[in-house]
Amino acid sequence: MEKNTVVNFFTIMLHAFAGWALSGAVLGISLELTSPTFALVIHALCVPVIFGVVALYYFMNFAYTTPLQTSILFVSFVVFMDFFVVGLFFKPIFALLATILGLLVPLVLIFAGTFLIGVFIKNQSRLH
Repeated sequence: MEKNTVVNFFTIMLHAFAGWALSGAVLGISLELTSPTFALVIHALCVPVIFGVVALYYFMNFAYTTPLQTSILFVSFVVFMDFFVVGLFFKPIFALLATILGLLVPLVLIFAGTFLIGVFIKNQSRLH
């Protein structure tokens, strides 16, 4: 693997990590302040905004991958981190994430938000 490929991969993963960490912070704070169900709703509403901003920054400054590739990488990173980090070290939160509202809805919204932002930015760059 050549150097640029490794740097590009780590750039994408750093963006995915930022989105995942910010989303986790929203969930953690929400769990402290509200009921678990309402915390999951807040989390599900904030996740597409967080990843949308991360994707916007990524596509405007780097755009090493297509919107589809980036969406898949972001979702894969979140699944990996939720399973291996949250699942192993934060079992009560992992139980919440094992629900449709806790995992499936945010993953779909991460994918959709990242993809749509990527398509929008790519189309804007073609117009200019």
